Order: sequence, then structure tokens, then C-alpha cells
Amino acid sequence: MRLSSISKTILGAVAIITLLLIYTPIAVVAINSFSPSISMSWPPSGFTLEWWGKAFASEGALSALWTSVVVALAASAIALILGTLLSFAIARFKFFGQQALNLMVILPIALPGIVTGLALNNLFKSVLEWQLGMLTLIIAHATFAVVAVYNNVIARLRRQGGNLEEASADLGADLFATFRLITFPRIKSALFAGGLLAFALSFDEIIVTTFTAGGGVETLPIFILNNMYRPNQAPIVAVIAIVVTILSLIPIYLAERISSKDEQ
Repeated sequence: MRLSSISKTILGAVAIITLLLIYTPIAVVAINSFSPSISMSWPPSGFTLEWWGKAFASEGALSALWTSVVVALAASAIALILGTLLSFAIARFKFFGQQALNLMVILPIALPGIVTGLALNNLFKSVLEWQLGMLTLIIAHATFAVVAVYNNVIARLRRQGGNLEEASADLGADLFATFRLITFPRIKSALFAGGLLAFALSFDEIIVTTFTAGGGVETLPIFILNNMYRPNQAPIVAVIAIVVTILSLIPIYLAERISSKDEQ
């Protein structure tokens, strides 16, 4: 389809405006993290690295960072296992309720976070009578992180089909040999990309975390929320927000690069 020069100009202008609306607030926060002002006033009155030094020396921030990493890694590991098993069940077998199961798997990522968080909070506290903590937080994050793995793996399985697995079985290979020699090499990049996306989703999640973390468990996004309006903490919060943004972008970028290479 060919576009006229006017259409190209309009689309280009819309794209630029959209990108500016998305990234200008992030740029403002990044610039303010180097401002000597403690109130994040605009425009910045100068340049300093003081807040970056204080942020990386903050025990509370470092503890929250470690908590976020541990939760994200654990939730990603659970998501990799469950998402892979579910994708194989949907892609390789036919059974009653298959489409309903597919919808149920992807539903947590489509629901508003506050609905998911409230539902999980009621499940843990009222039904299971569990104390909210690290375990409930990891399970909560895994419920939506599994979607990232599931979508990547099932797309790869459907695109490649099952002919090679069937041929391997016909030649006498058992289930595990077929998976190790045929299936896994073909889906490993999808698993890696899905795991990276699951980590990114978990690392910067705040709404579900608020409902399922409980007292004493503070992730980096929760640390930012708790310190936003405390005296003299605004610049440090700006630094941590930029760190969270960077750490979230890295796995997303890597996942996108892996997916792009597979499609070439």
C-alpha cells in the first residue's frame, strides 16, 4: 500500500506527538534527578550527583531493590514452568474446554491490576488464611507473568508445527529425548524472551504488589510510593525511578531483539 506525502506527514506528526507525550515526563524526572533542588522544581537550578550517591547508599532502597529482584526471579521461574506446560497443552492437544482454558490463562494480564490484586488478597487472607508476605507476593506476580511466557512459547509452537516431534517419535525416540533434541532447541529463544518479559513485568509492578505483599515486604516500586512525599526524598525517588525504568527496559529490549532475530 502506497501512502501519499500528506498521509506520511500526518502519520509522522502523530507518531512524534505520541512519543513526546510518553517520554517527556520520564525525561523530566531524569533531569530532576541531577538537580540540586530538594523539591524537584522546574527548571533545574543546577547540576549535582549528590542524589545519585545518596540513592545508591540508601539501605532502604538497596533492600527494596534486592526484594524486587528476588520476587521477579522467582515469579519468572514459576511462569516459565507453568507457561511452557500450558502452551504445550493448548498447542499440541485437542480437548473439551481448550478455548476456555486459553482465555483463562491470558485473562490476568487483561484484567485491571486492582481487580487482580483484590481477588488475590481475598483468596490469600479469607480463603486460604495465609499471612501476606514474600510467598503470596511471588504467587501473585506469577499469575500475570505466566502470560508473557505462554504467549511467546505458544506462538512459536503454532508457527513450527509438530511434524518434527512426530517424526522423532516414529523413529523410536522417547518423549524426553524428543524434547531435548528437537523441541527445546526450537523454542529456547522463545523461553528466554518470555522469561525476560516476565521478569520486567514483575520488577516494576505496583498495584498487585500493594494488595499481596503485606507488611514488612517492600519492593522498589513500593519504596518509591512510600517516599514520594517525605521531606527531602523527592530527588532520591527520582533517581530510583530512573533506575527502575532502566532495569525494566533492559529485559524488554533483549526480548525484542531475540524475537526479531527469530523472525528474520
